[in-house]
Amino acid sequence: MSSAAARARMLGDLITASHVITLEQVPDLVVKHAAKVGWPGVLIYLADLQQEVLCLLAGQGPGAGGGADPPPDVVRVEGTLAGRAFQTGGIVGSPTPGAEHWWVPLLDGTERLGVLRASGPPGTEMDSQAAQDLRNLAGLIALMIVSKRGASDTYARLVRRRRMNVAAEMEWRIMPPRTFATDRVLVSAVMEPAYQVSGDVFDYAIAGETVHLALFDAMGHDTAAGLTANLAVAASRNRRRQSPGILQIAEAVEHALVEQFGCSRYATGILAELHTGTGLLTWTSVGHPTPVIIRKGRTALSLTCPPAPPMGTDLGLPPTVVREQLEPGDRLLLYTDGITEARNQEGQEFGLAGFTDFLIQHHADGLPVPETLRRLIRRHLAYHDGRLDDDATVLLLEWNGPTPYRPARVEALAGLPEHTTEDPPLATPWSTPDRDVL
Repeated sequence: MSSAAARARMLGDLITASHVITLEQVPDLVVKHAAKVGWPGVLIYLADLQQEVLCLLAGQGPGAGGGADPPPDVVRVEGTLAGRAFQTGGIVGSPTPGAEHWWVPLLDGTERLGVLRASGPPGTEMDSQAAQDLRNLAGLIALMIVSKRGASDTYARLVRRRRMNVAAEMEWRIMPPRTFATDRVLVSAVMEPAYQVSGDVFDYAIAGETVHLALFDAMGHDTAAGLTANLAVAASRNRRRQSPGILQIAEAVEHALVEQFGCSRYATGILAELHTGTGLLTWTSVGHPTPVIIRKGRTALSLTCPPAPPMGTDLGLPPTVVREQLEPGDRLLLYTDGITEARNQEGQEFGLAGFTDFLIQHHADGLPVPETLRRLIRRHLAYHDGRLDDDATVLLLEWNGPTPYRPARVEALAGLPEHTTEDPPLATPWSTPDRDVL
C-alpha cells in the first residue's frame, strides 16, 4: 500500500472507530491509528475557557505520552511553541535536535480548540506533504472532539481552571462559537469574566446573504440576570427563525421578558443585520451603547441611533431602525458597557478611546482577529487588576466587500493553518496584506 493510501486509510479508520466512543477514548484511538503512518506520538491539548493555557487530554493506554518523558499536563499560551501555533494558526516545530515535535492548530471551522503535538521518529523532516497530513489529522481530531464534548463532563472539567457560577453555566451553553467565517465576513467574540459572567450574551447566525447579530446585557449580576439574558436570546432566535425583522425581534424579546418577569427585569441590546452582497447594515439600539466602525484600520466611527428604552420595560416606545453603508474592510464592533465604563483602582475608565485604540494598533500588527480579541480581553483584565465588577463583551464583524476573501486573507484573519482554503481568482480588500506562507 502506498503512503498516500495508508494515510487515507488511517483517516477512514479513525472516522469509523469514532462513532461509538467517548471523549476520553479519543487520545488512545488517535495514537493507535496515527502510529501506523509514522506518527508514533500524538498528544491533544485543549485551550481553557479564557485561552490562557493548553490542557492535555490524557490518554489511558501505553504510548499515549509520545515519548519516554511524561508530557506536561498544562502548557501556557504566552511564550511557548504550542502557544505560538495556537495564536498564529501555523505549524510550529521544536528546535531541539533529536526531539522531532510539531505543534498543529486544532480548529473547528475557525473556532480555536487547542493544538495537536505530533512526534515523529528521529530524523523526521517536515516537508509539505507531512504538513498537510498533520493538518488533515488535526482537522479530523477537532471534529471528533466537537462531536463528543457536548455529552462530556470531562471536557468541561478540563477546560475550566476554577469554579463557574450557575449563570455562566447557562450562558456558555447557548452561545455560538466564538469565531466564525464565510467567504465575505468574519465574526469573532470574547466575554469576561468567563467564570462569573451573568447578564451579557452574544449571538449571530447566517441566512443566505444576511448575517444576523445580537448582543444583550441584562440588568444585574446574579442568576436572575443569566435567566433574563437566556430568555432574551431564545426569544430573539425564535422570532428571527419565523420571520426576520429587527423591530419584530425586539418586540418578541420585550414580550417574553414582560410576560415572564412583569417589568421587574430588563435587558439592553443591539440587533443588526448585514447584507453581505451590498454591505448594507440595518440595526437598532435598545437602551444600549451604539456600535463603532473601524475603517481602513485607523479611524473609529461611532454610529448614532435615537434612544429607546430597554426590552422588558413595557413602555410602549418602539426602537428606531438605522441603516449604514459599510465599506470593504470595515470592522463593526458591538460591545457592552463593561468594556468601556469599568474603572480601575484609581477610578479611571478603560474608555471607548482605549478600547478602539487597542484594536487599531493590533490591526496594524496583522494578528488573527481571534488572537487580537484574546489580547484585548487580557489587557482589559490587567487594567482592572484581574477583577471585573461588570460583564465585558465584544462582538467584532469584518466585511470583506461584495467579493470573497482571497485564501491567504482568510487564513491570516482567522488564524487558519496555511493553504486550508480554496483559491478563487478574486481581489483582496485594502486591509492587512497576505502573510507569507511556507
